[in-house]
Amino acid sequence: MPSLDARVERFMREQRVARLATVDAAGTPHVVPIVFVYTKGRLYTPIDRKPKSTAPEGLRRVRNLLANPNVQVLVDRYDEDWQRLGYVQLRGRAALLNEGSVEYRRALRLLEGKYEQYAELPLAGRPLIRVTVERVVSWGSL
Repeated sequence: MPSLDARVERFMREQRVARLATVDAAGTPHVVPIVFVYTKGRLYTPIDRKPKSTAPEGLRRVRNLLANPNVQVLVDRYDEDWQRLGYVQLRGRAALLNEGSVEYRRALRLLEGKYEQYAELPLAGRPLIRVTVERVVSWGSL
């Protein structure tokens, strides 16, 4: 797992939303906005209780990562002052985490600490997506 330099670490902590790109078995891409936490070479994003059209295992992002675990996450910042533009791309392999492990409980605590909305929309029992980061690309003003 690549380590992030201090600028990238800070940028990742400050951002509230990212985009998760998955591909299906035929190579068709799918991108969705996500909330996330990053720690120690891994990014976690929940399959939370916001309204969904299907059960977690039926979501396209979940079906895709089960068929092809290679994913990319884009964390970016736009600003009208283009001197402040920046992004971080995290490329890696995704897996589903289900309730029960120490890693799962730690990721839940981090997500609940970052997003106060989870006080009203509990994550316990919901699957998480873990991205093990293999490559980091950054650009711009971080």
